[in-house]
Amino acid sequence: MSNSKKQTFGMNIGSSSMLMIFVTLCLISFAALSIVSANADKSLSEKIAVRTAAYYEACNSAEESLAGIDKLLQAQYAAAPDKDAYFEAVGPGISYEIAISETQALYVEISFLYPQTDEDTYYRITSWQVITP
Repeated sequence: MSNSKKQTFGMNIGSSSMLMIFVTLCLISFAALSIVSANADKSLSEKIAVRTAAYYEACNSAEESLAGIDKLLQAQYAAAPDKDAYFEAVGPGISYEIAISETQALYVEISFLYPQTDEDTYYRITSWQVITP
C-alpha cells in the first residue's frame, strides 16, 4: 500500500482576515459619514452667518432711523409751547420696516412721549421684531 497524501492548494481566508475586512469597511463608512456631516455643518454655518449679518445691518439701519427721529422730536419739543401742541405736531407714534432679506423684514414701532426735561426720552420702542411681509 502506498502512503500517498494529496495536497490541495487553496485560498483559506481565516476569521481574522474577515474581521479586518469588516473593520476596514466600517471605518470607510464612518469616514464618509463624517465628511458629509462636516460639509452640511459648514453650509449651515455659512447660511447662519449671512443671515445674522443681514439682521445686524437692518438693526443698524433701524438705530440710525431712530437717531434721526429723536433729533426731529427734540426740535419739535423745543418749538412746541405745550404738550398738546407737541402731540398735534408729532402724532402718537410711528412704525416702519427695514428689509433683512427677500422674505424677512425688521418691524419697528415706537410711541412718542412728552418728556418732562430735556434729558428724558422722546419715544418708547413698543415693537422690535422680525416679520415675514
